[in-house]
Amino acid sequence: MNSASIRFGGFVLDCENRLLLREGVPVELNNRYLDALILLASQPGALISKDRFLEEVWRGVPVTDEALTQCIKILRRVLGDDAARPLFIETVPKHGYRFIAMLGEGSSDPAGESRPSKGSFNWQHFFLLGGAAVVGGGVAGLLGGLFYGFAGAAHPLQPGMGAGSIVLVLTSLTILIALIGAAGVGLGIAAALSRGGDWRWLVGGGAFGGLVIGGVAKLLGLDAFNLLLGQSPGNMTGALEGAALGGAAGLAVWFSGRNGRIRIWPAAVTGFVAGTAIPAFGGRLLGGSLDLLAGVFPQSRLRLDQIGVLFGEQGFGRISQMVTGGLEGMLFATCVAFAILWARQQLARDRFFRRRCDIILRIYWLLGPEPLGWTIMNFECWG
Repeated sequence: MNSASIRFGGFVLDCENRLLLREGVPVELNNRYLDALILLASQPGALISKDRFLEEVWRGVPVTDEALTQCIKILRRVLGDDAARPLFIETVPKHGYRFIAMLGEGSSDPAGESRPSKGSFNWQHFFLLGGAAVVGGGVAGLLGGLFYGFAGAAHPLQPGMGAGSIVLVLTSLTILIALIGAAGVGLGIAAALSRGGDWRWLVGGGAFGGLVIGGVAKLLGLDAFNLLLGQSPGNMTGALEGAALGGAAGLAVWFSGRNGRIRIWPAAVTGFVAGTAIPAFGGRLLGGSLDLLAGVFPQSRLRLDQIGVLFGEQGFGRISQMVTGGLEGMLFATCVAFAILWARQQLARDRFFRRRCDIILRIYWLLGPEPLGWTIMNFECWG
């Protein structure tokens, strides 16, 4: 069929030598079923019809539908797949089958359709994956904002501001910060994924995005405080913290997306470790920055001392910052990694999903030449 080596979910499919390896160990599979697997894996995301199986695998030999069903059943058994919740081979009722696993590092795409050619950059995937990261960051910000909001509202210093207002303000602020951070980190990871998904690129891309967005946000924030209030807290979260958290998110994407399936716990552990380490080495995440702001502006109604009480501390001390930092890192890395991996899986699984998303991306062209023509063309994707 072709000379490609295809890696997915702990397997290597060596098409040239006609071998299927699991963790380096050959897997027994007869020639007909191996041909069927090569046909599926060589065109990830594409629908392979019964007629194509008959033509390219059975080569015109008359067989019943049961033969193809048995073939797919055996392949699933060999791969450890489940028809109800497929990770590798998806059934499209009355139409055929689709290979939905994410290809691993070192894979080549024989069909040349699902991946851009070398040297090209897929801007659609870049913006879609970055947008998915922003959504994931928003979810993390919502959860984190509710946590800090209820903590801050537990014992307000002044009754003039109700507990509900404190929760609403802190939640909105945290969501905004998380969205901005996720945009930088997500676009960095999305750019790294276009390079093939090597863990070093993912860590570097996430760290670079976090470094840039953290540095810019801190600079603008300090300038804004100086301009409006005449003073500013100097040691707020910034570039270094953004780089550490962004690198952790990139590593979380790699850990959680290995073996062709999405797993939450590796991302959660990675994020928690990074979030705990940042305050341990003198950095500050959101909780530490909020406490710093409250100290610089004594008239502020915000206090997080009650969190420190849980750990026997006077105020919001180092242990409190490490624990809350771990929770922040866990939420951010988990939500961002899951959103990116889920979006990437959908892109690989369904080409129609990609076509429908094109209309969103092409809105950028509305400010360019012939906007109406672009709009009409993309609305056809919904047909």
